[in-house]
Amino acid sequence: MRDYDEVTAFLGEWGPFQRLIFFLLSASIIPNGFNGMSVVFLAGIPEHRCRVPDAANLSSAWRNHSVPLRLRDGREVPHSCRRYRLATIANFSALGLEPGRDVDLGQLEQESCLDGWEFSQDVYLSTVVTEVWQEECSLRNHGCTDWLQLPADFLHQLGDVHCVICHRGHGPDLQLCGGFHTRFIPESPRWLISQRRFREAEDIIQKAAKMNNIAVPAVIFDSVEELNTLKQQKAFIMDLFRTQNIAIMTIMSLLLWMLTSVGYFALSLDAPNLHGDAYLNCFLSALIEVPAYVIAWLLLRTLPRRYIIAAVLFWGGGVLLFIQLVPADYYFLSIGLVMLGKFGITSAFSMLYVFTAELYPTLVRNMAVGVTSMASRVGSIIAPYFVYLGGALESQHKLFGAYNRMLPYIVMGSLTVLIGIITLLFPESLGTTLPETLEQMQKVKCIYFISRFRSGKKTRDSMEIEENPKVLITAF
Repeated sequence: MRDYDEVTAFLGEWGPFQRLIFFLLSASIIPNGFNGMSVVFLAGIPEHRCRVPDAANLSSAWRNHSVPLRLRDGREVPHSCRRYRLATIANFSALGLEPGRDVDLGQLEQESCLDGWEFSQDVYLSTVVTEVWQEECSLRNHGCTDWLQLPADFLHQLGDVHCVICHRGHGPDLQLCGGFHTRFIPESPRWLISQRRFREAEDIIQKAAKMNNIAVPAVIFDSVEELNTLKQQKAFIMDLFRTQNIAIMTIMSLLLWMLTSVGYFALSLDAPNLHGDAYLNCFLSALIEVPAYVIAWLLLRTLPRRYIIAAVLFWGGGVLLFIQLVPADYYFLSIGLVMLGKFGITSAFSMLYVFTAELYPTLVRNMAVGVTSMASRVGSIIAPYFVYLGGALESQHKLFGAYNRMLPYIVMGSLTVLIGIITLLFPESLGTTLPETLEQMQKVKCIYFISRFRSGKKTRDSMEIEENPKVLITAF
């Protein structure tokens, strides 16, 4: 009995119909880039300092010295989270004392930004952070505004759902969005057959043959009985953990997708924090993805999957770890290394879709890609915490002040190298027939070596028993 690929082989592999579907699917992804990376600017944190209210009775000298200074990137800047105790410096101002000359500023007591912040408009005129400060006065006493970036980035991941549910209503708008997408892109005939919607599947195949200028067979499917054989068995999410081998492969895939997503989105969100113009850095961060995808496509055509994925992960992680060795004054070198690190992680991220789809059988292939892609969404949600890891530690303890700029790259580089090692434990899928059942799945390397070791041990034990029958007597 023929399978689906054999039945539809007359359509060809790359005709006008296939090219049109590929173009439409690719075009539908483009808006995701605008939405996904808009948070870089919409939730950006401008330069800021503690606000000193206009009603405070301070001289111009004390108003200019109301905020302590700190070192950042080799220069002194106003502290973003602390100010001198307002009541104390107001008394000094009333007594006519001068800051720095009559009063040692290093000995003054400090307090948090009780009256909010003043934001610089040199780069951003308005962001989520500045608007939250203006609208929600209760947030002013929560400390440094860097922490406002974290929930802002988290909420961005749910932004589309919030927009549809809270501002556009429920079901109708969701159905309209889906209808607009599927109006030009037909449903998968293979999926329609699995749902026993045979006539719809045959209509789509006939339209595809007509677009490819190919004569349509009088009967595409021989009989209803043959169609029934093409119907897939039902699969459940627990099938991804049915056996020890499948469970280990699924767990490894979840880690691989999640941590790769952490590196990709963390480097993308960190682009404005690099030295220089934020818009130019974001442009370079996006531009480096073009050669990364091209290289990934070329490598996937000829080289083993797990080796090339591990290689680009080692490349990306190693470059990120090397950044800490670059002197602080060599900003352009640091930016270049960050871009090279994103090049490697982006290449690996694009390969995961192909690699995961080839490892799992037809029965659970879509489910496996969906579950692992969901794990990558978890990684994108926690990615902002990696970006601001250094700043958070610096605010907690001065010990990390000299290393906070490099700490995110050290953590991301280490995790990227780790998942590169994990990738080597996957089975190879290049040149192998795609599995159709769970039993046909290849074994994870660690399980393979363990089983070989056990089988080898059993063979040696049996050979010893055959050569020395007395072993049987001592066993009893």
